[in-house]
Amino acid sequence: MFNTFITFQPLYQTRVWGGRRLQTLFHRSLPEQNTAYGESWEVSDRPDEQSVCILSDGRHISLHDLWSQHREDVFGPALLDHPALRYPLLMKILDACDDLSIQVHPPAELASELGGEPKTEMWLIVHAEPGAKIYAGLRSGMTKQAFEQAIADGTVADCIHVLEPKVGDCLFIPSGLIHAIGAGLVIYEIQQNSDTTYRVFDWNRLGLDGQPRPLHLEASLRSIDFHGKPPVFQTADAQGKLIQCEFFDIRRGLLDQSHLGITGEHLAIALICGQLTAAGKTLRAGDFAFVPACLTLAQREITALSADADWIEIRLGPA
Repeated sequence: MFNTFITFQPLYQTRVWGGRRLQTLFHRSLPEQNTAYGESWEVSDRPDEQSVCILSDGRHISLHDLWSQHREDVFGPALLDHPALRYPLLMKILDACDDLSIQVHPPAELASELGGEPKTEMWLIVHAEPGAKIYAGLRSGMTKQAFEQAIADGTVADCIHVLEPKVGDCLFIPSGLIHAIGAGLVIYEIQQNSDTTYRVFDWNRLGLDGQPRPLHLEASLRSIDFHGKPPVFQTADAQGKLIQCEFFDIRRGLLDQSHLGITGEHLAIALICGQLTAAGKTLRAGDFAFVPACLTLAQREITALSADADWIEIRLGPA
């Protein structure tokens, strides 16, 4: 049952800022024609958005059942005592054909009081149109008082640090960091299992229902870190280590590596481009999969790798 990769059925989400590049870039068949899909939830253990996992024998099982009933086989002895009642990460592909709202996620110490969940995340840029931008972090010297005035004046965007990403760039977005994804980007997002977003500014547009989307100004002002520095793009070291925090450990795959992890280790992989074959299964660009902990070292051997293969490996942190 767990002798090869575990794959998933994507959960597609319509968004006012979405598009159709999940179809054109990854050759997917989207549920409806002419509908703007902004997100594909690739790995989700949310109560209302539950990933269906496809096992090697063709059987289907929910991710929640996988986490709660097959912890040792799939996730390994090291995660048997993990405190999370649900799989702790949410993994997405985002297709931003318009700017996302300028937003923030609540920090852990405030989330419960505000009625939400903390969300630390990372972004990996897999497609970037010329001139595409990321907004992340407050400009130097920005105070809470000045930011509140900018909200009243409608000039919030002028307060945010701007980055111009290229394909392969990676950004770490901790809870409390104000941010927005700009138009023209396709991003792999790895985050805590949370769906709490507080909007500060939404470019004065209407939602899919023809009404302005609600803003969450009080919760946003309490959540924003007014003392943090704007983020910078992360680069992998010689061993592929990219981002490590208490929630996840992200590494770039290496073309000269021979195996996916070590015996007894669980990891998830996400193909950015090219192809990778191991354990009798081939993954292609846009594919997300679990490597079960119970796979032997021989089953973890990479048996084929295209010259353009590029992927990330995701491991759970202790939190």
